[in-house]
Amino acid sequence: MSEHAPEDRLIAIELDAASIGKAEENVEHERRVAIADLLEANRFRPEDGPGGPYRLRLAIEEQRLVFDVSAEDGTPVRLFVFSLGPLRRILKDYFLICESYYEAVRDASLAQIEAVDMGRRGVHNEGSSLLKERLEGKIDVDFDTARRLFTLICALHRRAG
Repeated sequence: MSEHAPEDRLIAIELDAASIGKAEENVEHERRVAIADLLEANRFRPEDGPGGPYRLRLAIEEQRLVFDVSAEDGTPVRLFVFSLGPLRRILKDYFLICESYYEAVRDASLAQIEAVDMGRRGVHNEGSSLLKERLEGKIDVDFDTARRLFTLICALHRRAG
């Protein structure tokens, strides 16, 4: 999609309570920051859908990623269901490197922390690119929006997976 209208954006995000549950404080913080950042600046438009702005409910149901998109007034727009299969390896890699990062923050040198953080960002970017590819032809998003959505999918998957 080449044109981007100001209303092609998310104004609300709900993470399915059954999928997400309560997480560690650093995960909860990451989740809150990702939602706030996403709502502050994003590009989101379902292909062939009505104009926005949109509300999004993210869930993992039966090992599938669910994007439930509705209009500003709550009217359903589209329900997208994606297999988690193509994302599994990158999610696993991301969780492993996040664990290494949190451990490094506790007792590693600044150089070690920076090295692990660079790796974490690289894996996050890879996951974001893969997500953007998976959404192509269904939902138009920019890379920054895909990054923040990937963070939220990680939060959902960590609980549901």
